[in-house]
Amino acid sequence: MCCAQITFSCFNSYFSYSLHSTPITDHLPGEGPQLSELTGLFVLRPESVTDITFVAKVDSSNLIKRPVMKWLKGKWLDLGSKAGKHLQFKESYDRNTKIYTYEMSIIKVVDGDAGGYRCEVTSKDKCDSCTFEVSVQGRSGDRHLITLLSSSIRRIHHYYVTSFVSGDADEDAGELDFSALLKKRQDNLHFQRKVDVWEILKNAKPCDYEKIAFQYGITDLRGMLKRLKKMKAESKKSDAFLKKLDPAYSVDKGQKIHLTVEVADPDVPVKWFKNGQEIKPSYFYLFSEPPITITKLLDDVHTVVGERVEFEVEVSEEGANVIWMKDGVELNRDTAGSKYRLKKDGKRHILIINEATKEDIGTYYVYTNGGESKAELEVEDKELEVLQNIADLTVKASEQAVFKCEVSDEKVTGKWFKDGVEVEASDRIKISHIGRIHKLTINDVKASDAGDYTFVPDGYALSLSAKLNFLEIKIEYVPRQDPPKIFLDTGSSGGKNNITVVAGNKLRLDVQITGEPAPTVCWMKGDQVRKNWLSSFTSHHTPISFCSVLSEAEGRVRVESEKNVCSFVIEGAEKADEGQYSITVTNPVGEDKADLFVRVVDVPNPPENVKCTSVGEDSAIITWDPPAFDGGVAVKGYLMERKKIGSPRWTKLNFDVYESTTYEAKKMIEGVLYEMRVFAVNGIGISQPSASSKPFMPIAPTSEPTRLTVHDVTDSTCALKWLPPEKIGAGGIDGYIIEYCKEGKTQTERNGGYKPDYLLLGEKMLFRVIAVNIAGHSPPAILSQAVTIREIMENPKIRLPRRLRTKFITQVGEKVNLVIPFQGKPRPVVTWYKDGVPMEDRTVGTRTSEVDTILFIRSAERVHSGKYTLSVQIENMSDSADIHIQVVEKPGPPIAVHVTDIWGFNAALEWKPPKDDGNCEIIGYTIQKADKKTKEWFTVYEHNRRPSCTVSDLVMGNEYSFRVFSENICGLSDEPGISKNTAVITKTGLLYNPSPYKEMDVSSCPKFTAPLVDRSVIAGYSAAISCAVRGNPKPKIIWMKNRMILGEDPKFLMQNNQGVLTLNIRKPSLFDGGRYSCRAINDLGEDEVECTLEVRGMSMQFSLPTTM
Repeated sequence: MCCAQITFSCFNSYFSYSLHSTPITDHLPGEGPQLSELTGLFVLRPESVTDITFVAKVDSSNLIKRPVMKWLKGKWLDLGSKAGKHLQFKESYDRNTKIYTYEMSIIKVVDGDAGGYRCEVTSKDKCDSCTFEVSVQGRSGDRHLITLLSSSIRRIHHYYVTSFVSGDADEDAGELDFSALLKKRQDNLHFQRKVDVWEILKNAKPCDYEKIAFQYGITDLRGMLKRLKKMKAESKKSDAFLKKLDPAYSVDKGQKIHLTVEVADPDVPVKWFKNGQEIKPSYFYLFSEPPITITKLLDDVHTVVGERVEFEVEVSEEGANVIWMKDGVELNRDTAGSKYRLKKDGKRHILIINEATKEDIGTYYVYTNGGESKAELEVEDKELEVLQNIADLTVKASEQAVFKCEVSDEKVTGKWFKDGVEVEASDRIKISHIGRIHKLTINDVKASDAGDYTFVPDGYALSLSAKLNFLEIKIEYVPRQDPPKIFLDTGSSGGKNNITVVAGNKLRLDVQITGEPAPTVCWMKGDQVRKNWLSSFTSHHTPISFCSVLSEAEGRVRVESEKNVCSFVIEGAEKADEGQYSITVTNPVGEDKADLFVRVVDVPNPPENVKCTSVGEDSAIITWDPPAFDGGVAVKGYLMERKKIGSPRWTKLNFDVYESTTYEAKKMIEGVLYEMRVFAVNGIGISQPSASSKPFMPIAPTSEPTRLTVHDVTDSTCALKWLPPEKIGAGGIDGYIIEYCKEGKTQTERNGGYKPDYLLLGEKMLFRVIAVNIAGHSPPAILSQAVTIREIMENPKIRLPRRLRTKFITQVGEKVNLVIPFQGKPRPVVTWYKDGVPMEDRTVGTRTSEVDTILFIRSAERVHSGKYTLSVQIENMSDSADIHIQVVEKPGPPIAVHVTDIWGFNAALEWKPPKDDGNCEIIGYTIQKADKKTKEWFTVYEHNRRPSCTVSDLVMGNEYSFRVFSENICGLSDEPGISKNTAVITKTGLLYNPSPYKEMDVSSCPKFTAPLVDRSVIAGYSAAISCAVRGNPKPKIIWMKNRMILGEDPKFLMQNNQGVLTLNIRKPSLFDGGRYSCRAINDLGEDEVECTLEVRGMSMQFSLPTTM
């Protein structure tokens, strides 16, 4: 069992342990006796398992109120509610010492008692607690191994609780018998420390094997070594973990995190490590094994032989392991065999007994590591009910004697006996078994047939007896003549013979008939006739015959006759059997007739046309039509069921009969497809379910649109702006309806049917917006004030893009397309200037709309460089903005390249800047060399800033020529400047004494040359903020938001390109707005700039045209 220790501290207390009775005093090697200390409220904490009793003592001398003790199992299970025969609690108080003693006793400990226990004591504002672990390991007779783990003592004490009268050594030895080494004890209770020799051998050195074997009495050293080798191989191959830790966990700072593993062996010790170091229990680390509690207990079962039995229990977690036991014997897949079947269904665990027998009677237990439950099973013999007993018969010679009985079970067979001797079938004696009816028919009765007849069912202690009397009368026969008479009593009121039978049931109508000579009986329904001859009351008997093809004992609808009684039988009544029946009896003396009406009733047909007429957010209105056939009995009401599409489980909506055919189903989930079905109920029963309705989905209209405002009003337009509804639901939004009306009127117009003549300049209009989805219209969002249709004057303003606020640089031949938005009402006049003069260059085009203007050049030339000025003007108000455009290209080659000096292996070069710098600054030069032999060019320097350089590491004896490329932001020049002279490296003049060079100190503290600028962006669109810094040595850059360092957040991308710092924000949200700052730090100082970033939400606009 895997146990975790939870340390609970109150008042900086420590724990004290003592045993209720004395255990053995020896200790494991390397361990000393455990010290006993006092702490907190507890004087004695529960540890002793002698007599399976836990004792706790509390000192109340410093307490104001009487302490309250709670015994808990696991985290939540209060054992006080489980008090009974198994758990007993006792409390006592010593007035002298003011000590409360609390005891908890476990009677007849079982495996289900294993688990974590906790006792808590509280008194007003003081509290203390103690946790301990009890596990039951192994079971042999009445002996249990109980392990008690305390949260204060970091040791596990193992004790055997043994309850036997006397005996020799322990009988539960393993493969090796050490019983001769055990010391006999005379006490009723023995405590023996369990030592696992194999664990000691596995951890010992091979050189110590012989010593350990001698110490523990092992004589078969070869067998010991084989078993030890096998155990080590199995331990290496076994997989200890059933469920391992995930590769990674994510948790917010300051929150709790739960790590869970499952081990294959519950007794294996578990250690936790962090970065390779073992974690000990503390305030921050709590180790626990979640207890599996039983949420639904077992129920006692009372059944009969041969029936199916199910014991069902429900636990707190899915996939938990439970143990089933019967009268102390564990039931599992190996021991249960085919008789028992164990089944798991989520949290439910089921024990199934297919065919119960007397042997299955007993007590069944189920155990988890957090609880247990038990139930009794009682099995009785199946009782056989006698529906029709055997009647005594008195017959005359040559007549037929029929013994007939009916029992409740069709499968029951039996035997017939005469005077204790079994009757054998013959040509004269017939034995039949049809359904529940058993018959013994004796034809041509003789005097020897008289006697006692008994029917004995097989397998039941039951017998049915009757007597056959043989009547032999020798008198002169005098015919008697009586008119026939029918005695029919159906028990119906009003003098009408009405009989009601439920469809599928049996109808048997016994009609008493008198008359001499024996009358002829005729049953009629429509044109169908059934005739029967009733037996004569004299010694002369006329055989029974029918005018239809049905015989007396055959068919579902038949006629049976006995002395003075004619029976009309319908087996399994059907609707077609309903109708008017008549019985007619005739003999030579007279005739009698009686009529009766047989009514067959049944459950109604299913309701029809089940459909959903309307839906709400969590409800739906369901209607249906009554069943076409009510079964012959008025329909009392209906039962409804519903289920989700794709689920096989139907849920009942009502348990009482609902009379109406319209029902409102509630408590449904919005956006989920459902279907319904309906049952009809009458006095007979419940109909079959109706056909399922078409799937429907509960959907509610959205809430009203939010933040409806007037965005713009002119003489010809009115622009509205709003946000989507706060509550949209599963139906989504299909669109919006905009309605308007004049102020003071109630009739509204929709934008779909808008007529320009209805709106005039200066009118005051009211507007409202309605959201529409599949469920209908939302409540309207209404403007609080009327809007006057009149244009609002707005000052002209140019919103120059950020990239155009600095010099715009492009290369020759590239396209230029600059879009510059502006605002102003009415529409301003836009004018472009170049270098202060109205622009007339036809190669530069402009295009202007109501909200922006575009400057475009299809192919840029250097003549297009200059300052462009945009001016927007409304009457006497204007605004302007300057745009500097620089068109650049590659520079020309440097001029006057020549070798100025040669010394040793070095050569000095000088040159002049190119005449054509490409309309931008020269940022460097690239120098290449080539010797006259190979004429291959090799680069010596790149990005050389000065118009001179020194080429070193030249080869003696070679002659070199040089060429120089000039470089600007467009790249290297197309042609180089080639040196006019060459450098010949001779052997003389190897030494060169240059003049001392004093290196210039260029160190400086960080300084931002371009600050951050406030920006306003739209949510969902990537944004960037930039600045520039210089400093030597290279400063360290730190980006912050609201004075918090951004760190390695993947949402932010930080770039540094030669001192130009850029912070890219990927798809900012409303939460990304705030104050951003950039700090540069080096050894000489630091500098910081900041800006404000505003993130705006997207808004929706809709414009309505108006007319003058």
